[in-house]
Amino acid sequence: MLSLVLCCTSLQLATSPGLAQTVPLASKLYIQVLEGEGALNDVRSRDVREPIVQVEDENHKPIAGAVVIFTTPSSGASASFPNGLTSLQTVTNVEGKAIATGFKPNGIPGSYQIQVQANWNHLTTSAAINQTNIKPSSTSAQTVHATRAFPLKAVLIVATVAAAGAVAAVLATRGTSSGTITAGTPTVGPPPTAGIRFPRQGARN
Repeated sequence: MLSLVLCCTSLQLATSPGLAQTVPLASKLYIQVLEGEGALNDVRSRDVREPIVQVEDENHKPIAGAVVIFTTPSSGASASFPNGLTSLQTVTNVEGKAIATGFKPNGIPGSYQIQVQANWNHLTTSAAINQTNIKPSSTSAQTVHATRAFPLKAVLIVATVAAAGAVAAVLATRGTSSGTITAGTPTVGPPPTAGIRFPRQGARN
């Protein structure tokens, strides 16, 4: 009799409205790429943005605690993670986000894909992040630098030539007379009469 009462009570509790019900689980997973798609990575620079993804359910709600694996190509243009590994496993935070911490492109220019896989509650989904490693041309950089520096170099060259000319002029005139003979404008007039006596008319010699 007692066992029958307990059984009926349990059945009543289970069917009573207002009691906590089990939260329905997601039936699908999606990966949204937040950072990194189409990135151009300068292989000479250490300032590289780490790829970031967000795992969501079919209602676009973030899923925390999902396991995310980032994988890069093992050869050619690629990137690595801490300790030179080509694979990184992490877990999404409360916002459903996962960051590829320690991401570092290698020194080989070219395009490649970062494979991303998310696992949660027996569900799995995947996505790809396209990136390109670039190596800026040093010749172009030198040309731009030379073009910008040209006006200053031209001024310095002109000033140097002018200074050299002035020094040469000083050396050429060293030891010579400093006087200058300048041809004047000739004038024509009556001869001077002062101090000259003319004989008087009618005077005898």
